[in-house]
Formats: sequence, structure tokens, C-alpha cells
Amino acid sequence: MILLHTILIILAIFALICIWFIIDFTIARRLHEKHTPPYTEPPVRNSDVQFFARGDKLFNHMFGEIEQAEDHIHMLFYIFRADDISKEMINRLMDKAREGVEVRLMVDFMGFRISRKLKKEIRKSGVHLSITHRPSLPFLFYSANKRNHRKITVIDGRTAYIGGYNVGDEYLGRDPSFGPWRDYHLCVTGEAVNDLQDIFLRDWEAASGEDIIGENRYYPEQKPGSKTIQILASNGSHIEDAALKLIKTAENTLIIGTPYFVPGREVKNALIQAAKRGVDIRVIIPKNPDHPLVIHAAYPYFRELIEAGVNIHMYFQGFYHSKAIIVDDKVCDIGTANFDKRSFRINREVNCLIHNEQWIRQVMVQVNEDLNRSDRVTIEHLNNRSLLKRGKETLASLLSPLI
Repeated sequence: MILLHTILIILAIFALICIWFIIDFTIARRLHEKHTPPYTEPPVRNSDVQFFARGDKLFNHMFGEIEQAEDHIHMLFYIFRADDISKEMINRLMDKAREGVEVRLMVDFMGFRISRKLKKEIRKSGVHLSITHRPSLPFLFYSANKRNHRKITVIDGRTAYIGGYNVGDEYLGRDPSFGPWRDYHLCVTGEAVNDLQDIFLRDWEAASGEDIIGENRYYPEQKPGSKTIQILASNGSHIEDAALKLIKTAENTLIIGTPYFVPGREVKNALIQAAKRGVDIRVIIPKNPDHPLVIHAAYPYFRELIEAGVNIHMYFQGFYHSKAIIVDDKVCDIGTANFDKRSFRINREVNCLIHNEQWIRQVMVQVNEDLNRSDRVTIEHLNNRSLLKRGKETLASLLSPLI
């Protein structure tokens, strides 16, 4: 009798927590939507863009630019670990701060994984350190899920980086559990640097309270580049709008690369309609995910998409973390947003759209290499899924907005 009473109390407490979570998330989300302005096209900028698909090349390039910094370094990452590459980055930032360069480092609350002692050392060196998106009341559950997923680095207001890489050894393929790591990142110069600087400084003000937005020294006059690009920043909105627009404008080919594929009904239907009108659609996702449920949340979408003619490919040579949409080899969208509900509707993200066919060819070379390292998902494969895995699909579908 006592055991039954205890079980009932535990179940009641669990039910109350679930109800609280649902009310918390629902009200906060509705308030967010109410105050979100309609989607508008981001401004067009003339810039130059360099493409990276390997972590060692990216970080070597970034370290070189950091070494040459004279005025300021502004850095925002979602994940920053206490491993070899992270310590090398921290040491370089502290050295520049000691030289008199203004250094601001901002990391998401959930992704900052270094010791309190090292944090003190960072601040003592002169680096301005701020943690963004700490969970807060009154919507504790919603705020704990609303992450700043952006990765932006701006150096002297002249050079900026944006893309999928965080700061951790696994991003250089040093973690044997992941193996080789495939990701896409960009180095931007020219007019769009000021857009990325503005996004960083607005996030910095929200996290630290320091308002330096618009100070002239952070926005030098930019020499226009040769590529037409757009910087799209989102705050739990508009990434889905942009994705829908890209899908609906596709005429011949559409490539989607993402580690997490949970598109939701509207985007799924747009993909089906595009396939039915003859667009060759290929989706690349990892075969071995880094989250126990994320792959199962993707499977419920596969059958309808495959039957409509969409090709789903699973990358098997390591972990696939690239985030890209390429339309007709004319527009390429690379950034921080995954192709899932969390990036569409919760996280802060930032993407870069490049409108240049010649530039996109180098990305397509990498995409084709990635496709050659992938297995195509078939209806037969879906039919052979075990009951256990199908049960996981049901659970993952329920949790898909938060995965």
C-alpha cells in the first residue's frame, strides 16, 4: 500500500512537471510569435567569400587572422570545449588581449564547457567574457531550450567568419567516436562584415549589458567585394520562411545538407511539390547521428518524400554536420541553421546566401564528394525497420520540436 502511494505521488509530480513544461513553452512561444515582425528579404551586399570544408584549414586561417588583429576580436560560438583546439584558441585570444587588442568572447550557456578556474584566467588576461542565453524566469523551460546557435567571429571589422564549426577537437576529426568531421564554414570580407558585426554586438548587449552598437570604430568603411550575398539573422523565426522560398523557387536541382532533418509539415509538403514538378532533390544527413533520437525523428518524413521522388542520402564516412541549401547551382545558403524545427522556430541562427554560380561550383565539388560517401535510403530499408526503431520514431516525433 505504501509503495503504491509512493508511485502515485511520483506519477502526479511527473504529470505536474509535464503540464508546467507544456504551459511554459506554449505561452512563451505564442508571445514570441506575437512580437515577431513579418519576414523581409535581408539586404544585398557586395562581398568576397572563402569556403572551408575542413576544420584544420578553417582554424589555421582563423588563427592567422587573429595573429594580425590590431584593434578588436569579437567571437561567438555555441560550443566551446576545454580540449586541445579550445585551449589553443583561448591562449591566442588571451595573448592578443595582453597586447592591448580588445577581445570579446561570447558562448552559449549550454555550450560553454570549461572550468571556473580557466574562466577566471580568461577574464584576468583582459578578455571580455560573456555567457549568453542563461535560463531565466518566468519561462524557465522555454528559455532553457532557446539557444544562441550562432557562430560569428569578426576581426578588426574587416574579416568575419560564419558557419557550422564550433570550437572543439571533434570538429577537427580528433574524436574517434565521430571520426572525420564534415562541416561547412565561410570567411567573409567586404560589405557583409558590418552586418555580422551588428548581429554580434546586439547579442553582446543582450548578454552583457554593454551597448557599443553603432560605434564607428567597429564599422569601418568596407571595400565592396565581387560576390552578391545576403546575411539572414533569425531569432526563432524566418529561417523556415527563407527555406520555403528557396524550395519554391527551385526549377532543376535542390541540395539540402543538414545533421538534423526534422522539417515539419509545411516544409515537407513544399519538398514534395517541388519533386512532383520535376526538381531533382537530394538530402544529405549523417548515418551515425550525435543524438540518440535525432535520426528517429527524421524517419517519419522519409516515406512520403521518397515516394514523391526525393533522394535521401546518409553520409557514412564520419559525422556530417554541414548546413547548406543549394538551388539550381545559382543560390547557396550556408550558415548555422539546421533543417529542423529547433532552428526554424526556437534558436538564434545566422545564415549567408551567396548568389554566384561560379563560386557555388567549389561547394558542389564538395557536395558531390559527400554524396559519393553516402548510402541512399530506400523504401525497402524503411520496411525493414524493427518495431523497436519504429517505436523510437513515435517518441522522437513527439519530442521533435526540442531535439
